[in-house]
Amino acid sequence: MKATDILKHEHQIILLVLEGAEREAQRIQETGVVQAGKVEELLDFFQSFADRCHHHKEEKVLFVRMQERGMPADRGPVAAMLLEHDQGRGLLSAVAEALPEAAKGKAEAVASVRDNLRAYVALLRAHIAKEDTVLFPAADQLFTAEDQETLAEAFDRVEAEEIGDGVHEKYHQWAHDLAG
Repeated sequence: MKATDILKHEHQIILLVLEGAEREAQRIQETGVVQAGKVEELLDFFQSFADRCHHHKEEKVLFVRMQERGMPADRGPVAAMLLEHDQGRGLLSAVAEALPEAAKGKAEAVASVRDNLRAYVALLRAHIAKEDTVLFPAADQLFTAEDQETLAEAFDRVEAEEIGDGVHEKYHQWAHDLAG
């Protein structure tokens, strides 16, 4: 399996959870109530799986190899993806920051959780579409079969270092349970 296929598969898992986050934001809109435990689970997934695992595979491995093969990091697709990773982190931080007060029912904090969740969902959906249709095909053109194999092995190391053995599978199962 190509390294980019691994990342595309992870995108499918992330998209399942984005659907759950969108439903939660809609529920908050309708009820004015934040279920802190539910939002904490979403944050855990997005911060651990989507960011520390998936985005780090891209940032520490994929983008580095793309640069080695001639794609600049300071402009173009890689620069855009790095910027969007940072924007996503900012939105998740805003959700986490507002969550304690939102759990107490403070209207401004409830709105912040809802609005930042929605913004994160929109950002990540568009981000994934760009990676799947622009960045990954460009990477596939740059990489040799040996590059793909080396990258896939490096992805395994990142996964073990960032979230630990077996945790990746736990998040996959949780995402499918959430969607089901």
